[in-house]
Amino acid sequence: MPIANIQILEGRTEAQKAELIEKVTQAISEVTGTPEERVRVLIQDVPKINWGIGGKSAKAMGR
Repeated sequence: MPIANIQILEGRTEAQKAELIEKVTQAISEVTGTPEERVRVLIQDVPKINWGIGGKSAKAMGR
């Protein structure tokens, strides 16, 4: 059972996350031959204050 763990900055809509889950599932299934119902996708929303880029938080950078 393949598991994809995806970390993204907070702020994506439920529709965007649903589409991401759908497309990642399809890609894993196609490449590995695993039936889609056996693929797991976990999305972790990371607060912008906890995401560092070049020594600054994403929040401080206005992202």
